[in-house]
Amino acid sequence: MKAKLLERRNPFDKSFVSAIHTFPHFLNIWHYHPEIELVYIVSSQGTRFIGDSIAPFEPGQLVMIGEKLPHLWQNDPAYFEKGAGLRAEAITLHFKKDFAGVFFLEMPEMKAVQDLFQKADQGILFPHAVAEKVKEKMFAIHRMEGFSRLMLFLDLLHDLATRKDYIPISSNGFVHPKERSGDLRIDKVYSFTFSNFRKNISLEEVADVANLNPTAFCRFFKKHTNKNYSRFLNEIRIGYACKLLLEEKLNISEVGYESGFNNLSNFNRQFKSLTGISPSMYLKKHERNKI
Repeated sequence: MKAKLLERRNPFDKSFVSAIHTFPHFLNIWHYHPEIELVYIVSSQGTRFIGDSIAPFEPGQLVMIGEKLPHLWQNDPAYFEKGAGLRAEAITLHFKKDFAGVFFLEMPEMKAVQDLFQKADQGILFPHAVAEKVKEKMFAIHRMEGFSRLMLFLDLLHDLATRKDYIPISSNGFVHPKERSGDLRIDKVYSFTFSNFRKNISLEEVADVANLNPTAFCRFFKKHTNKNYSRFLNEIRIGYACKLLLEEKLNISEVGYESGFNNLSNFNRQFKSLTGISPSMYLKKHERNKI
């Protein structure tokens, strides 16, 4: 699941790309691209990996992903079963920061949009009420051509830029390693971790992925992520545990083991450390929010 660069060409007569994707499942590749992406999930569910965040996704989610921010929409296993008849659908807009010209964002009237693009470097999740309104504009943009298409797109960006109730997705200060040093070893570590977090991962094993000894790896990882590897691994495991808890298919003990924890007490301790509440309280809070 090495982060792969995906490149796309804009049509010669369009400054940004709109697309409706309908497949048995979404592209199962940990990837990034130079464009900012706005995506609305029409149907299907699974787990989204964005930067160093892992969380469930479902229909109705609207997410903005910054340029070069690695991500993956991984559908649940049922979507990969032969003859399942399930479909994954999303509508997306891909655009570069300078889609309207190099100096466009420097205009005083575009300050809020410029700030929005900077916030997108972490990934942004918008509330469902906002998502439903924006979805209609995205479908309208997809059907339109020419000047009116561009004007509606700018209107959409302005709407999102003036929101205050968005949720940052990846952790504060997350920067794709290519922007820091050009060293792809950290990328290999991310990919290895996302693929193996449900197993027991030793420090020696993950250090070997980066071709470093354990001591050097600890310094290397802390430099690139501002956290130690054990915390990063636990964040991914707890994010996955949250997804399993919300699915309500397993009990708390089973969720802990399925998420990579060897015993329940450690799972409860790490869960509370990272979320501020216990798994049982997390479930109760979710139940209250469903009412």
